[in-house]
Amino acid sequence: MKAVIQRVKEASVSVEGKIVSQINQGLLVLACVEKGDDEKIVDWMADKVINLRIFPDQQGKFNLSLKDLNGEILLISNFTVCGHLKKGTRPSFHLAEEPTKAEATLRLLAEKIRQKGLMVKEGIFGAHMEIFLVNDGPVTIVLEKTKPSKEG
Repeated sequence: MKAVIQRVKEASVSVEGKIVSQINQGLLVLACVEKGDDEKIVDWMADKVINLRIFPDQQGKFNLSLKDLNGEILLISNFTVCGHLKKGTRPSFHLAEEPTKAEATLRLLAEKIRQKGLMVKEGIFGAHMEIFLVNDGPVTIVLEKTKPSKEG
């Protein structure tokens, strides 16, 4: 599983010109499920996302997490995060999980985060989405967890 995480002051996602989800201060998470991702990887990702210390404390240091601020998450399915560019200039998406399994895995990720007490809002899986965000910083983190057989 891979995710591009952006610290935001606000974010929203629209489908066909209508806002379907929006958040205030928190994290915009663009996530891709890779083939073979399992519940252990989902647990790891949920824990990392809510505990990332990328919000400033009173001294301006990255010491606070989303959990500390009671912030929100906008979780967006984005298979292009799994794009592979080892050869050529057109990305390959062969590592991305097939849609039915990917959707179920992302729903599990959202549920695991909710179980930890945070608000998660989502986009529409498989839809063409337009995302509006006010990036805070900017602060952008790439987070990745793969099974050992895929690393290297």
